[in-house]
Amino acid sequence: MNPYASFLGSRDPRQVIASTPARLGELLNSLGARASQNPAPGKWSAREILCHLADCEIVFAFRLRQTLAEPHHVIQPFDQDLWANNYAAYDAPSALAVFTAVRHFNELLIASLPPAAFSKPVSHPERGAMTFETIVETMGGHDLNHLAQIEKIANSVN
Repeated sequence: MNPYASFLGSRDPRQVIASTPARLGELLNSLGARASQNPAPGKWSAREILCHLADCEIVFAFRLRQTLAEPHHVIQPFDQDLWANNYAAYDAPSALAVFTAVRHFNELLIASLPPAAFSKPVSHPERGAMTFETIVETMGGHDLNHLAQIEKIANSVN
């Protein structure tokens, strides 16, 4: 079961994936210096969410390519909270730049593939059997989840 598919509803994950960088840019511009303010104790700031999205896009790039290249690939999970320990090193514009560049590279790959590639199997130790398409859906749903978090911050930060 893909926990991020529910965020998509009837939306096409490829359209979500394509629109996310621009939306993140709009939100970052509206937040300005407030992007580093934590909305509540223990909650990530918009800057930290952008860092997480940049990290995840790098991970998705690797997962997409390994799924295509290797038979019976098993995805390596990661602990997002441990990765977040280093987020103080990054500013929001840099995180957005990384996310945008790697996302564009991933979009080019996805758009270049024949339909059969999307049914290529892969497995996840925690989620079980998946396909290349599941990874693409996860990218889109993950985007929507975190966009909603940043939008909430943008609407509530004074």
